[in-house]
Amino acid sequence: MSEVVYEETATMIAAGELQSFVPFGREHCKNHPNAFNLQLRELQPASELWSSDGAAGLVGSLQEVSLQERERESWELRKGCVGVSEEYVEFEEELYVAGNVVVWSQGSRNQASSVYKAFTVDSPVQQALWCSFAVPKNKKEEEEVEQTVCIIQSSCVNVHTVTGKDFIAPLPFPVSNVWATKFGLLLERKNTAGDAQLNPPGELLPTVFSMLHPLDEIAPVVCKPAGLFEGSRVQYVSDSTMKIVFSCSEPSIVVSYDIAQGIHSVWALRKVTHDERSAVLQIPSEAGGTPLGVLASGFLTSLLSKVSRLDPSGGIGATGLGSGTGTSCPVGTGSALHYSALHSKILTSSPGLHSRVHCPSISNMAALSRAHSPGMAAPSFSGAARFNTSFHCLSPRGHHGLLPSPNSTVNETILLPEMEPIIPALCMDQLWSETVTAGCHREMSSQASKVFLTSDLCENRYLCFLVESHQQLRCVKFIESNDTPQLIFASVTTIHAKDAEPLPNIDATLVLEACGSLVLYTGITRVSKVFVPGLLSPTFSLTNHLPHLSTPVENVSTPANAGSRHLQRLEEAVMPSPVSELRNPNIKHHEGSFLEDFSFQQATPYIRALRDPVCNRVNLDLGSGTVLRISIPEIATSELVKKCLRAICFILPKEAAMKVLVKWYNIYNAPGGPSAHAEWNLFVTCFMTLMGYNTERLTWTRNLHFEVPLSPVIAAKKARPSDGGSDEDWDYLLGSHYHRQMTYQPVCVPVDSSGTGSTFTTETDGLHSVSAPSSPSLKLDASAPLFPHIPALFYVLHLLYQELQLDELQRARASSLVCLLQQLARDLQLDVYVDLYWRDYPSLISGFTETCLIDEALVAQMQRPSFLRAEPPCIFSWLSSCLREEEIPPFPYLVGICQRTRLLVLSYALYIIGDENATSTDVSKYLVKLSAGQKSCASDQHYRRQSSVKVKLTSESLAEQLVVWLTSEGFTLKDLESVPFGVALPIREAIYRCREQPCSDWSEEVCLLIGRQDLTKQAHKMTLAKSKASVGSGLSLEPPATTEADEEEDGMSDIIQEVTGLIWSQDLRVQEVRRLLQSSRPVRVSVVQLPEVSDHEYIEEKENKLLQLCQRTMALPVGRGLFTLFSYHPVPTEPLPVPKLNLTGRAPPRNTMVDLNSGNIDVPPNMTSWPSFHNGVAAGLKIAPASQVESAWIDYNKPKSPELANEYAGFLMALGLNGHLTKLATLNIHDYLTKGTEMTSIGLLLGVSSAKLGTMDMSITRLLSIHIPALLPPTSTELDVPHNVQVAAVIGIGLVYQGTGHRHNAEVLLSEIGRPPGPEMEYCTDRESYSLAAGLALGMVCLGHGSNLIGMTDLNVPEQLYQYMVGGHRRAQAGANRERHKSPSYQIKEGDTINVDVTCPGATLALAMIYLKTNNRSIADWLKPPDTWFLLDFIKPEFLLLRTLARCLIMWDEILPNTEWVKSNIPQIMRGAFDPSEDINMETMAQAQDYITAGACIALGLRFAGSANSDAFDCLYEFARTFMKIMSFASTAAVMGYYNLQTCLSMILLAMSMVMSGTGDLKVLQLCRFFHKRTGGEMNYGFHMAHHMALGLLFLGGGRYTLGTSNSAIAALLCALYPHFPAHSTDNRYHLQALRHLAVLAAEPRLLVPVDVDSLKPCYALLEVTYKETKWYDETTVELMAPTMLPELHLLKRVKVKGPRYWELSIDLSKETHHLKSILSRDGVLYVKLRAGQLPYKDDPQGWKSLLASSVNHRSSGIRTFKPETISAFTSEPALVSFAEFFCKTSEEMKPTEDTLVLFSAMLYECVTQECPEMLPTYIAIEQAVGALCRGDVLQTFPVWQLRLVVELWDSRVLRGPANRHDALLISEFLPVMKNMVDLALDSWLKDNSSALRSYMRSEILPKDTQSIMLACFLVYRSIPCLRNTHTQLEGCSSLGDLLSRSSQLGIPLRDLLRLLPILVGSTSGPHTCFPLQAF
Repeated sequence: MSEVVYEETATMIAAGELQSFVPFGREHCKNHPNAFNLQLRELQPASELWSSDGAAGLVGSLQEVSLQERERESWELRKGCVGVSEEYVEFEEELYVAGNVVVWSQGSRNQASSVYKAFTVDSPVQQALWCSFAVPKNKKEEEEVEQTVCIIQSSCVNVHTVTGKDFIAPLPFPVSNVWATKFGLLLERKNTAGDAQLNPPGELLPTVFSMLHPLDEIAPVVCKPAGLFEGSRVQYVSDSTMKIVFSCSEPSIVVSYDIAQGIHSVWALRKVTHDERSAVLQIPSEAGGTPLGVLASGFLTSLLSKVSRLDPSGGIGATGLGSGTGTSCPVGTGSALHYSALHSKILTSSPGLHSRVHCPSISNMAALSRAHSPGMAAPSFSGAARFNTSFHCLSPRGHHGLLPSPNSTVNETILLPEMEPIIPALCMDQLWSETVTAGCHREMSSQASKVFLTSDLCENRYLCFLVESHQQLRCVKFIESNDTPQLIFASVTTIHAKDAEPLPNIDATLVLEACGSLVLYTGITRVSKVFVPGLLSPTFSLTNHLPHLSTPVENVSTPANAGSRHLQRLEEAVMPSPVSELRNPNIKHHEGSFLEDFSFQQATPYIRALRDPVCNRVNLDLGSGTVLRISIPEIATSELVKKCLRAICFILPKEAAMKVLVKWYNIYNAPGGPSAHAEWNLFVTCFMTLMGYNTERLTWTRNLHFEVPLSPVIAAKKARPSDGGSDEDWDYLLGSHYHRQMTYQPVCVPVDSSGTGSTFTTETDGLHSVSAPSSPSLKLDASAPLFPHIPALFYVLHLLYQELQLDELQRARASSLVCLLQQLARDLQLDVYVDLYWRDYPSLISGFTETCLIDEALVAQMQRPSFLRAEPPCIFSWLSSCLREEEIPPFPYLVGICQRTRLLVLSYALYIIGDENATSTDVSKYLVKLSAGQKSCASDQHYRRQSSVKVKLTSESLAEQLVVWLTSEGFTLKDLESVPFGVALPIREAIYRCREQPCSDWSEEVCLLIGRQDLTKQAHKMTLAKSKASVGSGLSLEPPATTEADEEEDGMSDIIQEVTGLIWSQDLRVQEVRRLLQSSRPVRVSVVQLPEVSDHEYIEEKENKLLQLCQRTMALPVGRGLFTLFSYHPVPTEPLPVPKLNLTGRAPPRNTMVDLNSGNIDVPPNMTSWPSFHNGVAAGLKIAPASQVESAWIDYNKPKSPELANEYAGFLMALGLNGHLTKLATLNIHDYLTKGTEMTSIGLLLGVSSAKLGTMDMSITRLLSIHIPALLPPTSTELDVPHNVQVAAVIGIGLVYQGTGHRHNAEVLLSEIGRPPGPEMEYCTDRESYSLAAGLALGMVCLGHGSNLIGMTDLNVPEQLYQYMVGGHRRAQAGANRERHKSPSYQIKEGDTINVDVTCPGATLALAMIYLKTNNRSIADWLKPPDTWFLLDFIKPEFLLLRTLARCLIMWDEILPNTEWVKSNIPQIMRGAFDPSEDINMETMAQAQDYITAGACIALGLRFAGSANSDAFDCLYEFARTFMKIMSFASTAAVMGYYNLQTCLSMILLAMSMVMSGTGDLKVLQLCRFFHKRTGGEMNYGFHMAHHMALGLLFLGGGRYTLGTSNSAIAALLCALYPHFPAHSTDNRYHLQALRHLAVLAAEPRLLVPVDVDSLKPCYALLEVTYKETKWYDETTVELMAPTMLPELHLLKRVKVKGPRYWELSIDLSKETHHLKSILSRDGVLYVKLRAGQLPYKDDPQGWKSLLASSVNHRSSGIRTFKPETISAFTSEPALVSFAEFFCKTSEEMKPTEDTLVLFSAMLYECVTQECPEMLPTYIAIEQAVGALCRGDVLQTFPVWQLRLVVELWDSRVLRGPANRHDALLISEFLPVMKNMVDLALDSWLKDNSSALRSYMRSEILPKDTQSIMLACFLVYRSIPCLRNTHTQLEGCSSLGDLLSRSSQLGIPLRDLLRLLPILVGSTSGPHTCFPLQAF
């Protein structure tokens, strides 16, 4: 053969997709109202500028716009960074700069560009670039990367992040260039002319600075040059001759150019180490002797100090930077002048137009606020001072007076003590620099205009820089060293080039040669010229291809020379690169020969430059001001060719690999190249030619049809084939593999065509006899480049073929590959391989007979690699041996190419062999890696690393390990679908096992793989923050649209109807509660006008009645707040809707208004102030804690009108209760406290303290202390703090210090309980509430500490409290406050005894809280009620209630839910028979009894709060009924006193609603409604408040919340439910009303709502809840129907969703409750998945309609009764529903047989009942395979292989015993039936065709017909090894034993051997004589 094929002749490839390119930003800027446009508009008539064709207008406008204006346009492109997980979208991003505008746009080939962001800044943009900053995430080393756009102006850098943050960083010096690096920005300081003489001798100022984050300081960069002498010296980068020309983040390098020497250097950029940092800051400099530190502090500071610098006038356009007057100040010799001169130098500027002064302290305020502290110790002085030493007061006007007298400056500066050096952050290590040859100094190389990284096809990497003056592209090869992450630079290669750009996607570089032709290089290997279709055709004129240049350039209406002038100017203007003047202007226009025949020279499109490479696209800059975009084609499009190329490169040495790739690339991409399906044919031909085959002579390769001749001549005449159809296409389809696949689907009629896939034309029958194998012409050419490598190539392609077999989607390509493989195997005389291929594709392979001879002499030239085995590796037989538990050799695979092989081999090793370490340490037992020594170990290490992440699992089942490992390898369900059905079965089985009992803590990916969408969704929600919009995170929880407009305004429309409708499905109780609690509509005032009542009196009557009703209306908001708790997510742009508090009425019949403001009756002043406070709280409590609330939004809600101030105060308190007030800025808090009302202070203090519950936060403590005189130092100013605010502040201290046992606060609060009145007029009113607050606060501070209060023994807390409770002498005021109480009160004379009426309640509750749940009997006995009548008379009945309550709370564990226990609290003397002689006050006794009972009931309510304990409820209900009866008898009620009875009843009602909290119990609701209707008489404001609080607690949070019984919750409830309710709406005497809302702190979400994962609707599900055992009960399990309230989590062991309706799911709480808590806090949404065949409880409450219910009796009958139509009711899988629709019913078009229908229905039934819908394809595939085998129309043995694997898995499962059968997937009778059918089919074939088998064993030529196919199937299914030439061994065995002994060496399984018996033993009478075979 001629040599032509191998050498690189003048080949040419065609570039695709030529389109004109206009930067999108330019189009956008035309319509952008910026200054540049306005200028344009003035310059020319509008008609011309806005003419339809943009470019013509632009060209016109450019003539007038000065060059300088025009030059500012520049743009850069990059590949888009947003990879969407499902499909990776490739797009381009463009950053366009013009004037003051920066436009960032995005667009792709199939989608128009759109503006992503556009920025306009104040001064002209010098540069804009993308940069990513690393932001430290937390204390550890993790960093998160922020993508940003940086816009550099002359005085500052604007940084805009993608997430929406904006920063402005001032620049302390003029910047010449900015570079984006891995760490942040690098800034190059502009070198101004005067620099040199200003420096002190031997010292230079740093020139390169880094900015690691826009908030960080700008720090100088240090470097370590690689020199002989100063080896390790670290120094600042201060060489003004060094210019940076390139930076790159991966690898992190910088390329610099030395102007003086003309040398390029490469530096590695990294963070500074600690030693280098200290070295730079301390070492004295050698030359000048000044310590570097001083230099840094003095000069650097002064250099950087100019923060507020005026902008230099001319922007970057002004070249004469030194032209300002500042430079002309004389430069003396003294150091002082240096200093000032230096300043003046830096300050050079002329009076700028826009002199914005930046706040000097920006940078350090921000630095302080950054997450991480600076590297060294904190600076002693603020950085601001150090950034402007003496320029604090720069005048922003003219700059003449900028400098004070030089001397003063210097003295000041030197005397300033704060000179602290700026710490460097980055260091540059020199890696490489160019070597300069001696003679070359004459023409020193100029600065590189372009630098880029590129890599070649064999993964060598190069750093290339283009030196334009020499027209050279210098490529430096570099490698990353193995041990350290360092780059090693190797050889330099020079390519002649005028311009070049890298094409990263195809590992190539496009080079523009001097003559103007484009050449493609990969690395440094020239590939070919690039033919750009538009640029060569002589007919090309600008009109054809550039649609928007409406006129050809020649028609410009000016003389010719003017036209050329235009062009010249254009050419200069379009160059955005800073080196435009370096370009050689006199390149001749007629260099390339092909330009000669153009009609006019001027407009010849001629490539000036290349720019903007993205992926494989690049822009050609044509001289005429137009830019064209071309794309260079990829190396291959077909997956198969790509894979083969990768395998070839993997095994060949790099040079050979490169040759193959270049050769292939040229052939494939020749102009007018092949269409898609010819690509493989082309590849085969190319590849075989390179191996030395003469493809023209081989029959099958000759028949491969091409549209393209192979000669490397440009066949430009042959265009690409049209996209229209042709006959060839039909033939192609008929011959396609897909078509043959389809032939054995029972639906089609089989077409007899034995075409061989995309590769071959349909072969003729006479083909075989065409050439005998001995034909001499078929020799291999040994000089071919790949000839020596044939064996190695053959082997890697064989492994690739095995890999393709494992992927259903790639298997079609395997048949193409096998033709190539069989040819190579024949020629290498590897018969075993040929046999293997024949077994896989019998019909295909038997068609090939030719072999090519390889001379014996030449065989030695071939390198036979060691890894080529005689025994062909076959993946299916390997897996099958695994299943049969035989010994197996490790399987060979190619790293990075055969990934599927690796995955499946290891999966089988882990799951089938059961080796737990298969995936971690024992990989080498099962896999052997091939290495060609070429890809040394880069990918290999990666693979090692990946698999060494040992999934830490305990000895859990192998199935779980397998699933977790597969997930960690990135294997998904989609991948599983492409694994062949037999191979995939064990994996499916493992998945099926895991699905039954998953762990609740698996990751989202694992749950996806095992098909538990419910868990996936749950895990997904765990990782993702809740979506802001919907409350239920996935529930569509829009409140239903209401009809009347006013219904919206009652503030209760946000309750989730879907959930409440499930909880209370039988009635409308939620609507009823809304009706009872609404306070925004007028009430109905019905008073009958009696005849004798005058009209005026009647009006008064109505108004008095309204006043009574208003007492109720005003009390409603407290209950509403609890009812709507946390049910709403506010919209940040709208204020919170607060419903009005409506105090008017309507009187029937005419609905007339009744108003209290008419002046007819007296209305108390300020009556509505507290109710509106409560209304604000109720509105604020709707906001859920998970909402997004910002400080600004809180402020935004501030009302304009003063009458709403109280509502806003309540709103603030509510925000504290739900935790949002912590976001409020301190500034605002201060504002509210100083300017706000008393109410605002109360709300704010309580809110802030609740938000900081138990944190001991110092700033809040200070805030509270100001309002408590006792906590201020005795000498401090007397502040006039309103009394109620003091009360709130005291409670606040209790909240902030809750449970901390803080000594000082406890001491103060203890003395405050008994604080005497005074001094003088102070502290005389409402003392009770202050004392109570102090007691409650003390109780909270020491909550539950009991007797072990550390360090408080000397305070005698319990004794002191006891004294406060029972009275006695007052002790002397101790401590700091003694001074205050010297002068007595002028109003109250108390004497020196304790006023028990004031101090008792606080002290009692303080004792209760301190000893809460401690069961301390001695303290409890102090609290017993007195046991003599005499003493009883001395105690207020109310205090008896408190004492009883306190005693019960201390003896927590003794509280029992029955009436006996309640009565046991009443003292003995009241229970016995009364002695009539004693004088007993019946009133005292009755009241005492009732109050004690009420106290015990409250204790019972607290003990069982939120538990819905039925015993506790019954007990309380009984007492409530008793009290109601007493009230209904007037006589008894009179004895008791109505008020007392009502108080006790209200408390019992509250206790009941605590127990039933959140459950919405009907009996309690009835009681509440009964009291709601009672408005007259004694029913005051306080009682209404109690009853409606009870109602709110009963429906807490709309049924989603309930109360907890933690210590903290009990404390909050004691504050909120203090049993003395206010008498009227302004009453705060005994208890501050605001504290009623603290009940919220006891609420916890415990509602579990099952949500169907398919419909996303809440549904019912059965839960099984297991309690831990306690001393009251053993471990018990109860069943609950969810949605339900769970018991408190600490009582539970586990919660489980029970079957059979839903997939089981168990949450184990014994380990940790965090998982369940986070589910509950997210609205309790627990995703559940309906099992197939089941209906939800709503549709089928009894479970009688389920699919399984009908077939319980007989399984078989169940299948017959199963109607496919009903399938949709039982499964939501769309695939199953469609299958039932189309395959299980007869339809008009298809009339399948009855059997098929029954079979399909049975399969469907099996899948649905067994819960494995994913098995349906497997069942069908098995059935298809068996059917095809029985009919005998199999074309390949692949399905038979799969059947064999299925059967072997099933056998291994059955062999392990029946116990294991329930694990297996295929448990029905289906498989044995199928297995039997296969056996029958093969046996009957064998009976008729035993001769075929014999001739196979004698290795005779096989007939090419169905026989050969069936024979292959038989051999595969019976696992008979390659038996060629084995007849000698086996045939003619006389006996069975003889046969067995011989066959054991061959490894044929026994039962398969018995099938062979009749043939081998030679019995003629058929198989039945030996013994019945059917037994096997």
